[in-house]
Amino acid sequence: MKIKSIALTLFAALSIAFSANAQKTIVDVAVGSSDHTTLVAAVKAADLVATLQSAGPFTVFAPTNAAFAKLPAGTVETLLKPENKATLAKILTYHVVAGNLNAAAVVKAINDAKGSLKVKTVSGGILTASLKGGKVILTDENGGVSTVVATDLGASNGVIHVIDSVVLPK
Repeated sequence: MKIKSIALTLFAALSIAFSANAQKTIVDVAVGSSDHTTLVAAVKAADLVATLQSAGPFTVFAPTNAAFAKLPAGTVETLLKPENKATLAKILTYHVVAGNLNAAAVVKAINDAKGSLKVKTVSGGILTASLKGGKVILTDENGGVSTVVATDLGASNGVIHVIDSVVLPK
């Protein structure tokens, strides 16, 4: 009886946590992450907050602060300037795919495509998804590579997968 009570308590706690996160948009989830402060600043500077709070659904490949730090010195600061808003928006929307693609769906699609899947981003560019060592790898149009390091961060309007490098459109 005690085990059943503990299990029910745990189930209730998980249900509350899930439904609390399910009410948060992609932007809300990112704002709550200390590893994504640069991404949040960029989304604000590109005026994409309203878009990423809309119904979606979206799949976002979210670079960490460390991913942005890999860019050449001064790149982020330059992109955050008002005169570079269009370029910044293109880069950020290159990290977004229409639809709610959880990790299992991504892996299945890669396998169904015989190991390499081309995905059209919201910016109109193409990312190539593949598997290496059991991890999803994204290759951008310039040959840049990023690894998905965390998956399935759910939001009310889609899902976030965390990546370790910024992918860049042509």
